[in-house]
Amino acid sequence: MSPEWQNSGLITVKSDVYSFGVVLLEIVCCRSNFEVNVSTADVVLLSTWVYNCFIAKELNKLVGEDEEVDLRTLETMVRVGLLCIQDEPNLCPLLEKLIVQKRGSCTS
Repeated sequence: MSPEWQNSGLITVKSDVYSFGVVLLEIVCCRSNFEVNVSTADVVLLSTWVYNCFIAKELNKLVGEDEEVDLRTLETMVRVGLLCIQDEPNLCPLLEKLIVQKRGSCTS
């Protein structure tokens, strides 16, 4: 649930950005945003777990042990996801900017 919707009950363009970030992290980590059947409490909420792994430079924990992933691409996707789910909506990018940035990185 986006922070601005929680605070004011209004849905804005930034709500879409927040949702995009959550879905991106769900896809990258192959799990839902909220999990109750986990080993420790700090893993229940996806955003908290991803942020902690990102800060600790342990992104390999976000994907399965048998998964072969490009760690640079994984880091980029995690950065984008975390950027989109910030608590302060004014700090979140517009989707158009994310798309333009991603297109630029795909063509270079």
